[in-house]
Formats: sequence, C-alpha cells, structure tokens
Amino acid sequence: MKRHIRFLVGSATIAALFLGASSISAQEDNSTPKPGAREYPPLIGGLGDQDSNSDQESTTGLNPDIHPLTGVQNPTLGTPGIRHSYWLPGFQYGNTVRSSALNQATSSGWNTTSFVTGNLSLLDAWGRAQLAVNYSGGGSFSSDTSQGNSYFQQFGLTQMFDWGRWQLSFLDQFSYLPETQFGFGVGTGLSIPGVAGSLAPSLPDLQNSYIPNQSIFTTFGSRYSNAFATQVASTVSPRGSITAAGSYGILRFIEAGNIESNNATFNVGYNYNLTRADTLAVQYRFGNYRFLGNPQAIDDQVVQFMYGHKITGSIALQLFGGPDVTTFRVPVSNSSSRVSGSGGANLTYAVNRGGLALTYMSLAYNHGVSGGSGVFTGANTDQLQFYLRRQLSREWAASLNFGYSRNGSVGSSASSQAYNSWYIGGALSRPFGRNANFSVGYTAQIQTSNQAVCAAGTCNTNFTLQQITLGLQWHTRPFVLR
Repeated sequence: MKRHIRFLVGSATIAALFLGASSISAQEDNSTPKPGAREYPPLIGGLGDQDSNSDQESTTGLNPDIHPLTGVQNPTLGTPGIRHSYWLPGFQYGNTVRSSALNQATSSGWNTTSFVTGNLSLLDAWGRAQLAVNYSGGGSFSSDTSQGNSYFQQFGLTQMFDWGRWQLSFLDQFSYLPETQFGFGVGTGLSIPGVAGSLAPSLPDLQNSYIPNQSIFTTFGSRYSNAFATQVASTVSPRGSITAAGSYGILRFIEAGNIESNNATFNVGYNYNLTRADTLAVQYRFGNYRFLGNPQAIDDQVVQFMYGHKITGSIALQLFGGPDVTTFRVPVSNSSSRVSGSGGANLTYAVNRGGLALTYMSLAYNHGVSGGSGVFTGANTDQLQFYLRRQLSREWAASLNFGYSRNGSVGSSASSQAYNSWYIGGALSRPFGRNANFSVGYTAQIQTSNQAVCAAGTCNTNFTLQQITLGLQWHTRPFVLR
C-alpha cells in the first residue's frame, strides 16, 4: 500500500509542478516585452578571436569544433560562442516507477523512487580563457528497500586557455549515483548535470578510454566515480598539430562485494589536416589499471590510426583503430602479456532548419581494455551507445536511447563468465516558456550472463528492470556576470 501512496504522491507533485510551470509560462507570454538590452538569447555569440569559417557560423550559429582529433574529448558539431558570462540555478523533480528492486537477480515487485535535485550552470569567458561548469545534486527517496533514501551528485568542468598556437585544457567529470551510470536517467535530465536547454554550457564528454567503466548492471549499491584530465595542444605547421594528455580516474563503491579501481592514462598524438573538414592522425596511449586489495595490475599500450570529418552544425565523425599490447603483473592463463586490437567510432549528426535542430543523433562505439566495472580485475569491453532526438512539432520532441555492452575478464577463455548488458528507452518532452521543461520516458535494462549471477541472496543468469519516469526541470533567467 505504501508503494501506491508514494506513486500517487509523486504523480500529484509532478502534476502540481506541471500546472505551476504552465501558469508561469502563460504569465510570461502575456507580460510586457523586456527591453532589448535585457534579452538573454544573445548570450550565445563569439569567443575571443577564435579562427572560424564565417559561412558555417552564419548558417549554424556555431563556431567550428577546435578540439584535436587525438584529444581526450568526444568530437562535437561546434561550440556556441559567448557574448556574456553568466550563471543560473535550477530545480528538477523526477519520479521513477520500477518493476523490481535494484541489484536483484529476480523480480521483487514494483517500487517508486523520487529524485529532488538542485542544478547550477556557469559559463565565464575572458580574453583567451573560458570556464564552463555544470552541477546537479540532491536526494532520492525510494520504496526499494535495497536502495532506501540516499543522495546523488554529478559534476562537469572544463577550463580552457587558448593562446593561438597553444591550447591548454583541464577537465573533470564526477558522479555519485545509487546505480551504474550506464543507462542512468536516459530520456530525462537526470543523466546530465546542470540546467536543461540551450543555456546549459556545452561540455564535451571525455572519451570512454579515459573514464572508469560502469557498464555492468548487477554491481552492488551506490558508487562514486571521478575522472580528471589535462591536455595541451600545439600547432607546429599550417596543417599539423601535436597533443599530449594525461588523466586519472577512480571508481569506489559504498557497499562491499565490488572491486574498486584506479586508472591512469597518458597519450600523445599528431594531427594532420587534409582539408578544412578532413583530418588524419596517429596516437600512442598508455594506460594502467590498479585494483584496491588485489595484487593484479594491468598495463595497456595502444597505437591507433585515426580519421576525422567535421562540418560545423552538421556532422562530426571520428574513426580509430590499431594494435593493443596488454601486460599483467599476475599472469593470466599462464601468460603475462597478450596482443590484440582496439578501436571504435564516434559520430554526431544533425539536421537544422531555421536555427532549430530538427534531428540530432549521436553514436559511440569502443572496443578495448577497461577497468572491469567493479566485477573484473580488468575486462575486454565492447560498448555501444546510441541517441536520437527528433523535433515532432514546435513544442513536442521525442528521443530514443539504446546502449549495449559486453564485458569479459581480460585474458579469459570462452567458457569464463561474461556479461551482456542492454538498455533501451524513449521519451517525450515539452518546454513551457523559456524556463521549464516536462518529460515522460520509459527505459528497460536487460542483462544476461553465461553463468549465474548472485545478487542480494538470489542467483540467476538473467536480469530485467523496467522503469517509467516523469520529470520536470525549471531554471531561472540567467544572471549576467559581465
């Protein structure tokens, strides 16, 4: 009975917030127009004297993506410029109805979890530097006894300095979540720190090779993950540039029974621009994985050849692959090393009309060695993630999310344990005025294993969880810093 009461209370809260947002929107629409000097859409403009293609800027409103192909960040369609520095706070509420408890190998009945979140975004630009910050933090209240009440936080930061021929970047991604980050909050704003909408600073994600992997669903309890990276890039000729970067990541669990890990990565690369849109590159990457309380240690060396294709506002493509040499402190299958392959692809694509992104798609695939997601002391990991967003009308938008991962122990035989994990979901969203957004989404998480997985006292080879999420996001108007 308590579960039904919690669901009704959550739904009533959503409805109240929904109606409140509608009322606020109606009041805004009927209010006297603000003076031109106080209109905030022009916050997005140009940054410094960044070199760009003027034709592309005029048609897309974006500056070309200047992140190097051999860098640590995923490629983007471009970056909005800045005319004013600003910050803005926000609020978010989400109510999730699940078909079973988290970390249970068998179904234990429907339950509800409410997420109450405070959001903050900051964008500050001066001279040849830019700071972008997104933060979300709050609490969750669940009828799932294995989860209970808890708090969660997500944080993203990018500090960039641009001195023409030289660029220096500092990046950090942090999360403290009650479950794996893989598939968390898809279709809603819960998965992304900061406020929603075009005013949220764009923070290109670190590529999968530089962050602790969490793509196995049946790990236990809350966990926190952090990845910090520093990158320097230098132009050495009209067409060539070099990059060097280092990163350090940690994965920790609150509950016992999981494998905690540290990973450090260093890479160096050379980029050569064939045309304004096409780039060839080669990079060397060294990574090490250490596991707390376990004697195993893994060193991984990769040489990858890369190709990139970018058209501002339309497409960003990155392809990479090459040999992979892995060594083990504790021999695996009577061998202290192995030679394999690594590679992947990142694709972002958009169809724009009149400044509106009618269709937006992103696809990321990566094959290589990972830290093991809290289950293995190092894993062979294949991970695929797909996102599609389509503007259905002036107000309504639909999105589709899909993810797949396969994890098996590094150096294992075909009969060793392996996990196949999927998430698939869809969502509908609608803005109310400039400051609020409502969404409803469905997600299914499915995991299979070739051996029984024991969680919370039960064992099974299959795991399935279904969830429906209602959410409302709201933020203030921006507060201009300068």
